[in-house]
This record gives sequence, structure tokens and C-alpha cells, in this order.
Amino acid sequence: MKAIVYDHYGPPDVLQYAEIEKPVPSADQVLLRVRASSVNPYDWHFIRGTPSFIRLFTGLRAPKSRRVGADVAGVVQAVGSSVTSFKPGDPVFGTATGSFAEFACASPSTLALKPENLTWEQAASAPIAGITALQGLRDKAGILPGQQVLINGASGGVGTFAVQIAKSLKARVTGVCSTRNIELVRSIGADEVIDYTRQDFLHGAARYDVFFDLVGNHPLSASLRVLRPKGIYIGCGGGGPDKRSTELLGSMLHSFLLRPFVSQKMPGLIAKVNTGDLNFLAGLMRSGKVTPVLDRTYALNQTAGAIRYIEQGHARGKVAITIP
Repeated sequence: MKAIVYDHYGPPDVLQYAEIEKPVPSADQVLLRVRASSVNPYDWHFIRGTPSFIRLFTGLRAPKSRRVGADVAGVVQAVGSSVTSFKPGDPVFGTATGSFAEFACASPSTLALKPENLTWEQAASAPIAGITALQGLRDKAGILPGQQVLINGASGGVGTFAVQIAKSLKARVTGVCSTRNIELVRSIGADEVIDYTRQDFLHGAARYDVFFDLVGNHPLSASLRVLRPKGIYIGCGGGGPDKRSTELLGSMLHSFLLRPFVSQKMPGLIAKVNTGDLNFLAGLMRSGKVTPVLDRTYALNQTAGAIRYIEQGHARGKVAITIP
């Protein structure tokens, strides 16, 4: 089968489009015929091996696994002997190991049935970005109807899901983006849109109940100023390809040290894709309350170009990989 692989860390150019052996599912896995995947910062962190401390888990000198890709949408081809939740022929979406390929194995616990009203590319764009937005806003922030929510990076992969999910929770949403993305953010439901190239939202008069920060381009102390005294700040993002481990660790330490001295809450967020939340997200997408926003699609052999584009930080919504 055809797949994207890599043998050493580096820029997207290290990726190879190669013929490799088709995987065989274990007893508790399913084998998928992949129809689409999508690109996340998660992927280029693994490809570049940055920040460097992740190499403790991915391999110190070289990657332990040659396969890349996590988001997936496809058709179940075979199931392991202990799998009862899916059967061959089921259309599914979720996450799989090495999904930048024609076939990939996945745990049933990270899959759900694909909404029938979505294309393969739309479904593949939803798992990591959509679940990050859902768990951040619903679970960590505990959004209540009528609350004021500020989303920095509202036009990006997670941001476009976050705007729509916050609206589905009946919040009042303010999105922050650049000039060219104002109409996009407004079209997906934002009540107000701030153009950060023309307005410094950190020094405005508005105060918010929740600040979902998907960019991380401002000091934490400044970000907390836009929150009400009992507001919630959730930082998720900002670790670009050139971000050093010391910078990320310094930011985490700053947050930890600041917590006892401020009234706002700063819960951490590490999204965990699971069938229950995928089904919840699927329900929002079936009903039309959430519609994945796709910027571009690439062929499997163009995956390196897709990742280079994502690394620039200007994608409008998600970037998908099509595997016909």
C-alpha cells in the first residue's frame, strides 16, 4: 500500500511517499480503508521532533514509528477477534495510527460512525480539532447559556469548531482573527468579530467569562485582564515549529506560579479522542449546528506540502488529505 513515512526528524521534506506493507489489526483493533485524513499541529510536532522533550516518547535520535497521521475517515475493512462495536463496511471517523496512508489500524474506542451528511474530507477534519474545541469549552470551561466567550484564533482549525460549538451551547461568541477572515468567522456564527490587525482586544473595555486562546501570542497576565474576576482562561496552541522547549516550559511554569494570585481559573487541556465525544460531535454535525470548514485538500503524495501550509499558521479552518 502507499503511505507517508519518515526515518528522521526534520522539516516536511523528510516525508516520503512510499510503498509499505499493509498493516494487520490486532485482536482489539479494526483495519480501515482510509478515504481521507487531515493535518494538525500534532503531526508536525512528531515530524520535526519539537519541542525536543517529546522525543522522550517518540524516539531520542530518530522516530520509533515511521508512520504519521492521526485524523481519519474511512471504511472498516476487517475487525479483530474481540471487536464487537464495528463491522466490515461501516463508514467511520476518528483517529488511527499512521492515517496518512491507504490503510491504517485503529482502536474502536477512538472511532464513531461517520455522519452521512459529511464528505470524507469533512469527517476527517473533525476528530482532533473538534474534540479539542468540545472538551475545552464544554468540559473545562463548563460554558453556560448567555456567557460571553472570547476565541482567539477563531478562523483556524480548532477555532472554527470552537465558534460553532460555543454557539451550540448558547454562548455569546466574540471571535478574533485577521481582516481577511472576518466574514468567515461571522458566517459560522460569531456574534462579534475583532480584527486583531486593527484593534488591540486585550485593552478594550469588554470582559469575558471564558477566553479560549488558540494562538498564545500574548503574555498570560495580559490575557487574564480581559476576563471577569471568576472567568476561565484556556490556553491551547501557540507552539509553532520554531518554538523552543524552554519557551513552552517557561509558559507552563508561569501559569502554575500565577494561579494562587489570581481569581481566574486556568485549567489545562489535553484533548482525548473517544467514541462518546465523537458521537456527540457527530450529532452536532448531523443537525447542522456544526459544519467543518475546509481550506484546502491535498492528495496523499502532496502531504508534505499540506504540512508546510499548516506550519505557516494562516489556514482558514482545516486542511484535508484525500485518499481515493
